[in-house]
This record gives sequence, C-alpha cells and structure tokens, in this order.
Amino acid sequence: MLKEKVVLVTGSALGIGAETIKRFAKEKSKVVINYNTSRDEAYKLQEEVKKMGVESLVIKADITKQDEVDEMINKILKEFKKIDILVNNASIAIDSLFQDKTIANFKKILDTNLVAPFYLSKKIGQLMYEQQEGVIINISSTNGIDKYYPMSLDYDASKAALISLTHNLAFQFAPYVRVNCVAPGFIATENEIKDLDEEFIKSEEEKIFAKRLGEAREVANVIVFLASDDASYINNAVIRVDGGTY
Repeated sequence: MLKEKVVLVTGSALGIGAETIKRFAKEKSKVVINYNTSRDEAYKLQEEVKKMGVESLVIKADITKQDEVDEMINKILKEFKKIDILVNNASIAIDSLFQDKTIANFKKILDTNLVAPFYLSKKIGQLMYEQQEGVIINISSTNGIDKYYPMSLDYDASKAALISLTHNLAFQFAPYVRVNCVAPGFIATENEIKDLDEEFIKSEEEKIFAKRLGEAREVANVIVFLASDDASYINNAVIRVDGGTY
C-alpha cells in the first residue's frame, strides 16, 4: 500500500518527524530525511532506515529559504523521480512572556510554521496534481484549536493558520491530492519536555483524559494511516491526537 511511495518529512531528524520516518520505513516507503541543524541525528536515523532495507535520502535544507527548498525538491526528483507524500512537520516555538515578545520572533515562527509549508505544498502539491495522485499532511497542534496561553501565542497563531491552510489546499488540489491535518496535544518528545519540571508535567497530565503525555510514535501512526489507502476517503480533516483534553 505504501511500498515504494516516496515520502518527504520536513524536520525529521528528531521527535515526531523521526518516528514518522521509521513508520514509513516499516511500510517499505522510500524516505527523505530533512534537517537544518540536527545533522548527526539525521544520519543516525538514516542508518536505522538502511537496516530496514529501505532507500533513503538525507537532505540539509532550511525550509524558510526558497532556494534551498527548490534544491531539495530537485534532489528528490533526481533520485526518486517523484514525491508521493509530503509531511509538513518542521516547526519552531519561542515561548516568552507576552511583554517580551518581538515582531522579529513572531515573523520567524510564521516563516517556519506557516510560510514554509505553504511554499512546499505549492511546489510539491502541483507535482502531485499533475501526476493525479498524492497526499499532503500538515502537522498543526491542539494549541491552534482551543488553547489560550499567551507565552506561546505566536506559535498558537501559526498552528491555527496551518489548519486554515490545510482546508484551502484540500480545495485547491481536489480531486487528486488529499490534504489533511494532524493536531497533536502534549507529546513527550525530548525537545518538548527537556526544560519542564516534574510538577508542571503532572499538572498537564491531569488535564488529559488518558492521564499521561502522548508518545511520538502515536502521532506517527496516525500520519502513516492518513497517507495510506485505508484513509482514501479522508480529506480536508483535522485529526486531534491528544488523549482527550479539557
């Protein structure tokens, strides 16, 4: 079903992105690992993928720079001839007190979390449309749906806008390209919890019906399902992966 499909996951050296690469590799997809700063982790992940007998590429690209995105797409097409699945996963957050927030950081977050997925989807989505087949999955957040936390309002705004972008892309690329959105809740990736104290984590777990934080693999499972033929009639949807929250 996903065997031999060519999958690009942005920001895939760590966290949810890395787990997504591994899950697609289990399905024998050809995977493209994109990184900007986490070089060692990207190549370590590629070694894991090689042991699974899967073809892969590792490409360094700052997705906020159009020329680097264009070069990345060209490398993929040269190697694999096509791109079947795009997962817009890369994102950043710069949490700070409201009074300390700056326009420069707000724009930086929007460039990574929103403008880059737009440009990637525009370029790759058109290729998919021309081949009359493809899947785009945007990784948003429950922060973009119903969370109110001024320390991350710039991140939250970018993720809310990514949901809107999803709906518009689904309309634009219909009927050939399915475009869906995954909105994870509090996922216990290393970057997510490294600076958090135990008391704060416990207080957050109490807000979750499952009474625990999520795992990256649980998000990756949903992403791979949405990319598969089993989800062939799911389009323009926002899927929460948050354990149930209030």
